[in-house]
Amino acid sequence: MAIKVMIVDDQPLLAEGIKSIVLSCPEMEVIATATNGEDALNKMQENLPDVLLLDIRMPIMNGVVTTAEVKKRYPSVKILMLTTFDDSEYILNALHNGACGYLLKDISSAVLLESIKNAHAGDTILPSKVAKKLTEVAKAVTLNKEIELKKHFHLSDREVEIALMLADGFNNRQITSALGLTDGTARNYISTINSKLQSKNRQDTIQKLKEILEI
Repeated sequence: MAIKVMIVDDQPLLAEGIKSIVLSCPEMEVIATATNGEDALNKMQENLPDVLLLDIRMPIMNGVVTTAEVKKRYPSVKILMLTTFDDSEYILNALHNGACGYLLKDISSAVLLESIKNAHAGDTILPSKVAKKLTEVAKAVTLNKEIELKKHFHLSDREVEIALMLADGFNNRQITSALGLTDGTARNYISTINSKLQSKNRQDTIQKLKEILEI
């Protein structure tokens, strides 16, 4: 059975070009095109796609909002963002709302078709350029967290490292293994962290860390 694809883009020429590429694959069919999210949702009531190719910036209802609404109404639909914008906020918001991939429009026809097949199969699709941007964002977020901990609780670099691991749910065995510490040394660090955070116990420490780190 052919993969049913819907294309959502407010630029008709681009939508037609994408449609031609998709139709060049005998394993796929284009069931509809739409010019914005609202238009797409209306057309989905008549025919539900397997994969939705969705632009980000569109009038009336943009791609990020549309993603959330589609996943709420039709959880089985796989959503691939296909856009010219590689802004990290767009990427993160789209993925958070349920998109399974984020493609830039400078990709080749072959990559687009392969990505549709992979999305339909349940894979996550992130080209190296997009993945690199997300990695940069993650590094920046981690750095900001470290600065917050040092500022609020006067933790050392090693204490910050362990505090972040505690907030992420690591147990003592995992901490000692990851950092090459003895069990006693790890316990001493955690005890110091508890003291600096003025915590009653480990769970209290974790709760305070999550609050300051907004986890």
